[in-house]
Amino acid sequence: MKIAVAGLHTECSTYNPVLAREADFRVLRGPSMLKDQYFDFLTHFPAEFITILHARAIAGGPVERALYDRWKCEILDGLKAAMPLDGVYLAMHGAMHVEGMFDAEGDFITAVREVVGPDVLISASYDLHGNISQRIIDGLDMFSTYRTAPHIDVPDTMRRAVTMLVRALKTGVKPMLAWAPVPVLLPGERTSTQDEPARTFYTQIHQVEEPSGIWDASFQVGYVWADEPRATACAVVTGTDRAAIEKAAIHLAQDYWDIREGFVFGMETGSIEECVDRAVSSPTHPVVLAESGDNPTGGGVGDRAEVLAALMAKDAQGVIFAGIADKAATDAAYAAGVGARLPLHIGASLDPSSTPVNTEAEVVFLAETENAHLREAVVRIGGIDLVLTARRRPFHNIADFTRLGLDPHAANIIAVKSGYLSPELGPIANPGIMALSPGVVDQFVERTERKHTPRPSYPFDTDFGFVPVVKWSKRAG
Repeated sequence: MKIAVAGLHTECSTYNPVLAREADFRVLRGPSMLKDQYFDFLTHFPAEFITILHARAIAGGPVERALYDRWKCEILDGLKAAMPLDGVYLAMHGAMHVEGMFDAEGDFITAVREVVGPDVLISASYDLHGNISQRIIDGLDMFSTYRTAPHIDVPDTMRRAVTMLVRALKTGVKPMLAWAPVPVLLPGERTSTQDEPARTFYTQIHQVEEPSGIWDASFQVGYVWADEPRATACAVVTGTDRAAIEKAAIHLAQDYWDIREGFVFGMETGSIEECVDRAVSSPTHPVVLAESGDNPTGGGVGDRAEVLAALMAKDAQGVIFAGIADKAATDAAYAAGVGARLPLHIGASLDPSSTPVNTEAEVVFLAETENAHLREAVVRIGGIDLVLTARRRPFHNIADFTRLGLDPHAANIIAVKSGYLSPELGPIANPGIMALSPGVVDQFVERTERKHTPRPSYPFDTDFGFVPVVKWSKRAG
């Protein structure tokens, strides 16, 4: 069997003014994809994989239209050259927003279907924070999404999507796909599967699968910072038993609706000032302070300096702050060299709507790199070791700190631009607290402007009823 592999994988806040450009993506092409850790699992399947192009970036602003069009054309040309095909596997995120376009994945998947025709089976893997539309469902045969947030089951999800595709091609059994939208749209920080009720909700998903004629049961929380007509939660079910699929989709949709008011933040929250006060006065360490409104992995810009200013105002000691994206400040630190003291203008370098910090700092560490876009500098401002980066990036792993000469275990406070804490930072947090800070991924989602999001929708609206309705892919017959 011959299967093509491709995908465009990113999450885009429609409130983020900074366009995602080619330099923001990690791009894999051709046979090298099978040698990459992200896709090497494919070599364990009894199939010939024609790998075309996969572009992946952390969450951010809308994708530049010309870039999307170019990559889309490259993938479509690759599919045409690879024909005849038996199947296509698309490794997607599901919350991409392209400038001037709603439902980018719908546009992309429809174009793929038009090229390969009706007889080729298409399977997709998604992030549970992706958004679904009827157009997307109509172009697919199989679908699987992450079941954890933080996402620790990415490889498992990709394998499920490919396993279904190989199974269908080997047996000749073509599954059906259906979905049931739920008018709920919540942030990931209130729906983490580490916390209830999401933990129990996602655990039960396994119970509705085989041997009931269901190949995969998925549930999309959706992406709340995309003001799009498709922005909503939904159940998506793949299988061969029409009645079982409908029953499972209705069950998941109704269950999620019934528990919608139980989704709350999984750790202590407060304003920036409240969280900084709590961190500075904490008798236990390290306190991990998450700056949620500027979280780059949620679509935040990553250049705001309000938390830094609050820590400086409190003369906080033993602080690691990772980090603030500011290429000019980072380059200035490199030009000055380790040991130098210099005046720095920090923050608001990408989105000038926030307030920068002007201060003097000592350069204490410079990461070795030939690429100016990968530069990372550690500068000391009083008791704060601040990481400056030339590009937007998260700091989720212990190694992200130690390679910069920083020991998070020894810190009093670790400030990170994050929502829920990563699997490596969560266990060392003593305690973890989340600042409900300003930014383009504002956790107070009720106050975000909504021009295109379907209404009524919880939590933007509260006084309305809901009865699940299952919608079928046009390929289900």
